[in-house]
Amino acid sequence: MKSGCLVLVLLAALVVACPQAAAASAERGAADTAQAVRVVLGLSVLAVLPALLVCVTSFLRIIIVLSMLRHAIGMPETPPNPVLIGLALFFTLFTMSPVLTNLNDHAFQPFMSGALGMEDAYAKGLAPLREFMVRQTREQDLALVVELSRASPPQGMQDIGTLQLIPAFMLSELRAAFQIGFLVFLPFLLIDLVVSSVLMSLGMMMMPPTTVALPLKVLMFVLVDGWSLILKALVGSFH
Repeated sequence: MKSGCLVLVLLAALVVACPQAAAASAERGAADTAQAVRVVLGLSVLAVLPALLVCVTSFLRIIIVLSMLRHAIGMPETPPNPVLIGLALFFTLFTMSPVLTNLNDHAFQPFMSGALGMEDAYAKGLAPLREFMVRQTREQDLALVVELSRASPPQGMQDIGTLQLIPAFMLSELRAAFQIGFLVFLPFLLIDLVVSSVLMSLGMMMMPPTTVALPLKVLMFVLVDGWSLILKALVGSFH
């Protein structure tokens, strides 16, 4: 009799405990699934990070100006590409620091901790990037992209889709980079013209002007502290 009562008590305990265990297991499974989704999304962002770096940051303008500077001096391989890319990355970080800090504090960290859902994190993370791109984008470039995409004319900046804003931002960055690059070319072009005229007047037509102009351009660039001037102007060109 006592053994029968003990069996009944054990069965009742199992009946009560099984739903609780199942619920706890389901909660743990949901938490594990959510964490896995966050990890996958984080890895996906890392995979497309190079494209995002070029499309939505100041990297595009900086690297183009530095590449044009290298050609203006007359040394297309010096400094080498890794040096220019590293320099552009660091100055991109300096320029984008307020935007990245805002994105990390209000979107990425809350999303990774589970405080924000995916849609809310996307909206909060996109907002500072859109604000930065809007400040750098010309209205003419934006109107061109909207026209080419055959989208309805926006009534305000909040109506502009991200798919239209990103190419317009890139067009504006290309235009600004070429404007700065043109100003960079002018003093080096002047040295080339002076050297060519002097060699022609001396009758040294067989000597390539670049042989004499290159060290003069390097000397002038070093004397005026050209790297500091150009990088300061580049960082100051963002508003």
